[in-house]
Amino acid sequence: MTYLVGIDGGGSYVRVVITNLALEVLAQAEGGTVNPSVVGREAAAALIQKVLRSALEQAGLAANQIGAAGIGIAGASATYAGDWLREVIRPVIPEARTVPSSDVEIALVGAHGARYGVLVLAGTGSVALGIDAAGRMARAGGWGYLLGDEGSGYWIGLEGLRAVVRAADGRGERSALEQRLLAALELPDVQAVTLWLYRSETSRTREVARLAPVVCQVAVDGDRVADEIVDRAAAELALLCRAVIRQLGASDLPVAFAGGLLVNPTPVRDRLCQRLGLLEPPQPRYPPVIGAALLARLALEQQDQREGGTSHG
Repeated sequence: MTYLVGIDGGGSYVRVVITNLALEVLAQAEGGTVNPSVVGREAAAALIQKVLRSALEQAGLAANQIGAAGIGIAGASATYAGDWLREVIRPVIPEARTVPSSDVEIALVGAHGARYGVLVLAGTGSVALGIDAAGRMARAGGWGYLLGDEGSGYWIGLEGLRAVVRAADGRGERSALEQRLLAALELPDVQAVTLWLYRSETSRTREVARLAPVVCQVAVDGDRVADEIVDRAAAELALLCRAVIRQLGASDLPVAFAGGLLVNPTPVRDRLCQRLGLLEPPQPRYPPVIGAALLARLALEQQDQREGGTSHG
């Protein structure tokens, strides 16, 4: 019997699953962030290997029983880090076929249950990815918080803070955002926002992104300024989706969502569905980590076809 490994290295965690060819999970293990841009390649590799070994131990499998492994790591897409991704898992499962990907692609494959369709992701950042029937790939967004990430949790949180400081200057409309955001940050007044944001030894990206649910709730409560931010967020995410579809020239591609702002019930998700003409929010078929295992299975199937249909049992 041949088994599969799926590795999902999101922005703040790594998850590893071991499945059979039917994608039934035999074991799973988790660890902290393995984004090499955050922790460095050496630390990322060590943690991925540790969690992978833990999953193998739980499953009671030997390394040579793993036929293929799909891996998608934030900050290390296959385009730029394919060789490194292969090197990372080779010491643990040296005989397995390695399928390097990206965290966005494995989310797309998991959501659709196939390497086909469009994925709009809005979490801390934002991006859209599409793959057509011929396997062509198109991407929009994903430029990071300094250049883009429009419609993301970070963008919404930052727009909320911008609305607060503009109102304090008299350049914008006063709203309930001031009281709610200052309370969320435990800050005494608007002037303290500058110190909190700029005088930090580390980036405040995640903390700003955590303000997005507050902005969304204020919008739901009827605040006009917050509502406008939510609406603009949905418009930006719709632009990402349409840009990918336009690049591929395939208007009939199914659309899936990923990321906290779109997987969970939020006004951003509802507005995006309206803008894309979706009757209800699309529900992912599998989580990203299973998407990684599915990519591994597809690689084995393609290998079998080339070799004349060898069975993996």
